[in-house]
Amino acid sequence: MATHHAAAARRRRATGPAPSLTGPASDVHPVLRRATAPPAALDLLAQARAGLDEAVLLETPNERYATAHLAALRTAAAVLAARGRPEPSARRRAKIRSAWEVLPEIAPELAEWSALFATGARRRARAEAGIQGAATTRDADDLLRDVAMFLRLVERMLVLQPVLPQPRQEPGQEPGQATRDAPDVPDAG
Repeated sequence: MATHHAAAARRRRATGPAPSLTGPASDVHPVLRRATAPPAALDLLAQARAGLDEAVLLETPNERYATAHLAALRTAAAVLAARGRPEPSARRRAKIRSAWEVLPEIAPELAEWSALFATGARRRARAEAGIQGAATTRDADDLLRDVAMFLRLVERMLVLQPVLPQPRQEPGQEPGQATRDAPDVPDAG
């Protein structure tokens, strides 16, 4: 008889609107929201955006190229600020590595971008040094376009991430273990 009452209670719960796992019933579907990227990462993204806007207005290809490449570097630094971890050993900490070397370890999905911008680092150094013809108009235009795409990608990756509801926990239940009546929710990671 106890089984009959438990089954009836489950049916009654199932007849109403689907319960939210973390909030009011209107908050059931995954929605893009601001993630909790560290302020340093958000500041670096803002600096990268400002640098890219500045690069578009500059007249000489060398200046445009160098400023755009710096915007890409700040974008990579934002990823490192959000996801990076200190090097595990003193020996590894002692070795200085460029952001383009570290980025693929922290964010493997950005490895191709890292390789692209790493190849432009020498040209940027030459452009910053004022070496005539270090960057052509075409080089600067191509880099501006690439940096704009990279910046948008990283902004979406760090700032606008889907937040999915997590299963609620019963008292005494271990984290990650859903209740029996709760539907399975795909993992956001």
